[in-house]
Amino acid sequence: MTKTENGVNPLCFEQVALLGCDVWEHSYYIDFRNKRPAYLDNFLNNLVNWENVASRL
Repeated sequence: MTKTENGVNPLCFEQVALLGCDVWEHSYYIDFRNKRPAYLDNFLNNLVNWENVASRL
């Protein structure tokens, strides 16, 4: 897991991304009204293609 400042993409550091999730408010405010846990729950349970993520291991 990598945390970067100011939205810097870990690929800039030649790291391999398995999965990316933007948790800045702009990414979820309209649909989830600042409810970050609900946004993450929806992202992880409904949007992520876990087979695709596993194929990158």
